[in-house]
Amino acid sequence: MSPRRPADLTRVTFGVLVIGVLLGAVLWILKPFIGPAIWATMVVVATWPLMLRLQGLLFKRRSLAVLAMTLLLLLLFVVPLTLAIVTIVGNADRLAEWAKLAADYHLPETPPAWAIKLPLVGGVIERAWEQATALGLRDLLPRLSPYAGGLTRWFVDQVGNVGFLLLQFFITLVIAAVLYSTGELAAQLVRRFATRLGGERGAEVVALAGGAIRGVALGVGVTALVQAVLSGLALAMAGVPFAGLLTAVIFMFCIAQVGPIPVLVPAVVWAFWNDNTGWGIFLAVALVLIANLDNVLRPLLIRMGADLSLLLIFGGVIGGLVAFGLVGIFVGPVVLAVAWKLLEAWMDDGDKPQPGWRD
Repeated sequence: MSPRRPADLTRVTFGVLVIGVLLGAVLWILKPFIGPAIWATMVVVATWPLMLRLQGLLFKRRSLAVLAMTLLLLLLFVVPLTLAIVTIVGNADRLAEWAKLAADYHLPETPPAWAIKLPLVGGVIERAWEQATALGLRDLLPRLSPYAGGLTRWFVDQVGNVGFLLLQFFITLVIAAVLYSTGELAAQLVRRFATRLGGERGAEVVALAGGAIRGVALGVGVTALVQAVLSGLALAMAGVPFAGLLTAVIFMFCIAQVGPIPVLVPAVVWAFWNDNTGWGIFLAVALVLIANLDNVLRPLLIRMGADLSLLLIFGGVIGGLVAFGLVGIFVGPVVLAVAWKLLEAWMDDGDKPQPGWRD
């Protein structure tokens, strides 16, 4: 046998360089479609079981099921999200003014008389107010005044131009329709690539990513929508000004895992401040019920999609939102779930006895 020739280092280096340049060029060309493609993939994966059910009901015709799912996405996903974003962006200056007013407001040393007279909770409010005053929390809001409106401006920067955002949503719908039509082929290609890359473990990671996407879509998206709708109804019934704008803000807060409390608490205070005691009590009860809804509904919905830790989901949603914007709500939990799965698999492999070991 002839001796093996040493690897041609120059050839290998140029080969890797050409592949890297080619991949960079491909990503550069597809850059306008990367965001919509990620959104479309997340939505299609999350709603794929629903699409299959619709296909069975519509005479097993994929074209009718794709049309129905596209219309559902338009009505249930694109329209509400677009209206919420447009409403918030259109009132960005007003929101910044409200934030500045709240930061400049000085709490009195004693709670209002009507708060002390409230049945059952009046004494609790008085004691909590005294403790907050003793801890110096009255001076906390004025210290936040330099940052008033910062969160609103950050959100506006994230969503960008509304017209461009609508175009992105339209591209997302088109890509989603294509994925619905060829979903099995796309899933097969992804599984083949994952298997080629990581063997059986790679296929397990793909299944885990799909479950994580479905769990986040159900747990985060549906819970946020339910909380926002219920909060909007409560605000409208109580006659709170700008109920539509506040509902949009609540929806975004719930998506970001902040919850409806930052909006509903001032609404309760507003109702009592204007001597609407009945509506104030109504909003306070609604606040308690809606704020605790995610503790019941969200875990239940997440378990329907994947058996994932709530801490993992929460960290992924918040970190993904800060790192990647709105699309990070789905990308963050998926990345953390896949990384955690690989770490668990690596630790499990280390616990197995290796060949040749002796007891």
